[in-house]
Amino acid sequence: MATATAKRKPKTKKQAQKHQPKVFTYEWKGVNRDGARTSGELRGSSIAEIRTVLKNQGVTPKGVRKKSAPLFKSEKKITAMDIAMITRQIATMLAAGVPLVTTIELLGRGHEKAKVRELLGTILSDVQSGIPLSDSLRPHRQFFDGLYVDLVGAGEHSGALDAVFDRIATYREKAEALKSKIKKALFYPASVVVVAVAVTTVLLLFVVPQFESIFAGFGAELPAFTQMIVLLSRALQSSWYIVLALIILFIYLFKKLHRSSENFRDTVDASILKIPVFGDILHKAAMARFARTLATTFAAGVPLIDGLESSAGASGNAVYKKALLKVRQEVMSGMQMNVAMRTTGLFPDMLIQMIMIGEESGGLDEMLNKVSNIYEMQVDDAVDGLSSLIEPIMMVVIGTLVGALIVGMYLPIFQLGNVIS
Repeated sequence: MATATAKRKPKTKKQAQKHQPKVFTYEWKGVNRDGARTSGELRGSSIAEIRTVLKNQGVTPKGVRKKSAPLFKSEKKITAMDIAMITRQIATMLAAGVPLVTTIELLGRGHEKAKVRELLGTILSDVQSGIPLSDSLRPHRQFFDGLYVDLVGAGEHSGALDAVFDRIATYREKAEALKSKIKKALFYPASVVVVAVAVTTVLLLFVVPQFESIFAGFGAELPAFTQMIVLLSRALQSSWYIVLALIILFIYLFKKLHRSSENFRDTVDASILKIPVFGDILHKAAMARFARTLATTFAAGVPLIDGLESSAGASGNAVYKKALLKVRQEVMSGMQMNVAMRTTGLFPDMLIQMIMIGEESGGLDEMLNKVSNIYEMQVDDAVDGLSSLIEPIMMVVIGTLVGALIVGMYLPIFQLGNVIS
């Protein structure tokens, strides 16, 4: 009997999911209570279910059909900007007095991305079943990080969820704007390198061989500079696939090490801060992220110790992360934050002084917001200055490379002219 009973095990979660009805998107047309024609889309398991939902909403359905799948299916991923926009919409609707459940339902129903609709649908189901919103967000860490979840939890406890969502939305929008500026700053030098390498490669593979065939008929020794270019062209023609394989291998190993080795990541983070011009931009960006994160957490009622831990992770650089974690330890032992930051030797006097004023006046969150605004403006100005500077630099670099190759190819012709004369 014990064996027979043991065989009748309850179904696992996966087995239970297999028997759940599939959910599809249905297009519908109908007439509302005012007699006006209306239409839209709803997700459900059958046409009958959609008709029932519409009738409960006061809509008389005139036609319901399953939405046909696109010929070339390409589901768009959920981006950080999507989460920022959703957060802003939630903040706006909660501030307008719309209930949380209705807010999530409306946003999930109207979003253009299927993955976002699915995500919000899952969260809505959890909230409707009585689970707090912060706990409903916690399983989706790839979209809602620990800082986001902790801030929502603080808002739930304080009863000011709309204000907290407004702060989170502002924080996310500023963070995405700053990230975009950093990408823009790094894109320009990368584009110079790519274009320079591409132009040089084309000249070595296709132009230099044409000149080499002409030089073969001269019967004279080529200048050293020309010989070097010809040898480089021959090496690239015979071994281009080896060069390409080495580049791919380097990129693969770099990514693998960066993902698996913390020491390697720390070394890279420390090195990029020392790069002229770009290092200064990254310094200011890290301080802006730290100040914005700490201001957001502190204003939301999160303890300073926890806020420092969150801001350390949000700084985006291992050097600043270690420094802020050290500051956190000092603050836990009773030291003032501005004094602890001064001992690291990493933060500028202006930032430390403003934090000291904020601590003394009791307006630390306001002062941190001002600090963040200052550094974000400096990053913006530095990126704009770099953008205007990079164009002439690109012309000089490419002009120098092309000019050197052309001079090298025409040197034998110049020498031949001298000999003839």
